[in-house]
Amino acid sequence: MPSTSASGAAATPVISIADFAYKVPASVAPGAKITIKNGDSEAHTVTSKDGGFDVKIDPGSSATITAPMKAGTYKFVCTFHGNMSGTLVVQ
Repeated sequence: MPSTSASGAAATPVISIADFAYKVPASVAPGAKITIKNGDSEAHTVTSKDGGFDVKIDPGSSATITAPMKAGTYKFVCTFHGNMSGTLVVQ
């Protein structure tokens, strides 16, 4: 059964940050707008290892990035916390 949102449109992909860890969607479409929500009490970044995206998210805030247009696997880190890493799959 298809899922729906309040607007009836496809849901915006979300990367959630909580307890110094990323929760990333299984995959996103090329060029998709991705909302990043920081649930921690410290600032974090979502910084692509290849320079494709880089955003700082203040505590309790959100930000938006655009997924790369080319399908692939994009590793990212938090530049403030070396133990935080994730992978964005674009397909």
